[in-house]
Amino acid sequence: MKRTLEFVIDCGQENMDVRTFVRRYLGFSARILTALKYEGEMLKNGEPVHSNAVLKAGDTLTLTLLETGEAYEKADLPFAVLYEDEDFLVLDKPYNMPVHPSPGHDRDSVLNAAVWYFQNTPDFVFRPLYRLDRDTTGALVLAKNKFAANAKLTKTYRAVCEGETPESGCVNVPIGLKPGHKVERCAGIGDEAVTEFQTVKTSGGYSLVDFHLKTGRTHQIRVHMAHLGHPVAGDDLYGGHLDRTEHQMLCCRAVHLLCPALDIDKTVETDFSAEQKACFPELFQ
Repeated sequence: MKRTLEFVIDCGQENMDVRTFVRRYLGFSARILTALKYEGEMLKNGEPVHSNAVLKAGDTLTLTLLETGEAYEKADLPFAVLYEDEDFLVLDKPYNMPVHPSPGHDRDSVLNAAVWYFQNTPDFVFRPLYRLDRDTTGALVLAKNKFAANAKLTKTYRAVCEGETPESGCVNVPIGLKPGHKVERCAGIGDEAVTEFQTVKTSGGYSLVDFHLKTGRTHQIRVHMAHLGHPVAGDDLYGGHLDRTEHQMLCCRAVHLLCPALDIDKTVETDFSAEQKACFPELFQ
């Protein structure tokens, strides 16, 4: 989707060149600057300029990125919208919905649902800013343009884990693909993985735990909590039991969006569904 940003240069930005203004002042990446050069336009007071053009107080700098939409298959799969503006859509990802199509889930992914949602929007590009496992619920951010894809995100995950977890802790154990498996991961081999956690409440042999990830490995929270002997409830791949729920009790509870150039500094929150909470009433009173 086309997106245009306009800035009036003030005295504090005078004598900056366009490159410095875009990279240092606006905080955009080198990739954005390259896209502006080759897939968009940069105008100073309505006239095209290069990135080395010097800015003066009172100048108007206009930055535009153009995109060509891609062909995706759409499916009428409703989802709850947690927040939406010109640049972002934050949806509440349902259980049993992968972010991208996969074997056995060819037309029931977030991608297919988003294409339906944006079917009347020209040049739509599916751009999730992170991935959630198929059975993980919660806040998922879609960037509507390349500027938005440059936003800084801070996510908080929440899980119901088996047993009484410590009050807080940090798991620093590598995670890699389990030998002989294509999906399942294991702790102790592979790439560095760091998970910080804090217990919110413990009751009835279960714990409600919040997580902040310092790395982004596949199945990271699930593998690390299983490694500690406190698997996520309902996660039978990593030792969680199904006696109370068949739904993996892990969600992206909150995401903080920060991008000063787009004037956004916002936290969007969600929670487990009422159905999920009902399985553990002692934790959700």
